[in-house]
Amino acid sequence: MVRLPVRERVYEYLKSAILSGHLRPGEKLTEEHWAKTLGVSRTPVRETFHKLEAEGLIKPRKKRGFIVARDSREEIEELFELRSILEGYTLRVLSQTLSKETFKKLYEFIEKAEEALKRKRIEEVFKWNTRFHDTIHEQVSHKTRLYRLIVNMRKYVLRHRKDTLRYPDGGRRSIEGHKKIMMALSLRDPDLCERVMREHIQEAKEDALLSLFGET
Repeated sequence: MVRLPVRERVYEYLKSAILSGHLRPGEKLTEEHWAKTLGVSRTPVRETFHKLEAEGLIKPRKKRGFIVARDSREEIEELFELRSILEGYTLRVLSQTLSKETFKKLYEFIEKAEEALKRKRIEEVFKWNTRFHDTIHEQVSHKTRLYRLIVNMRKYVLRHRKDTLRYPDGGRRSIEGHKKIMMALSLRDPDLCERVMREHIQEAKEDALLSLFGET
């Protein structure tokens, strides 16, 4: 297995931490801290900060260092709109091809998410809901361009997927949306599958906006 150069490992680590939500918007970043934390020199950390700034994921502080950038309302709405288009089309494709084994696996994720919600374990709800969508995405991995678009989009959407669950009814609405998706898949109706998925993403967008801005 080829080991990535230090600068690439630092970049992938910090970018993943931001996009997964482990580093939250507004959190401070300094070369000294991350060089020490990752056990590297300050040079690859500095290079990473410049790349992340160019991608709009962090921005410089007035004094020194950087902070994790906040997406604007318009940027979040755009992300969810792109997600609804891609995932809606994906479910249309799967309406005719999804295997019984995968169908059963998706239902198991819903059941595990429901159990986690009853116990108020939001991180677990997030995990099983993410597995639900990831499994759907994986079914179109043979469609290289579509899958690549989904994977790239997903990195940015994950940053806000937890926000949909922080809204009081977000977890429940997400699970109910997944049940509707399963119903549409069971009917093998392409139009219904696409519509239900897009409605589900629309609800997720509304919950994220309520969590972040207090309004839709």
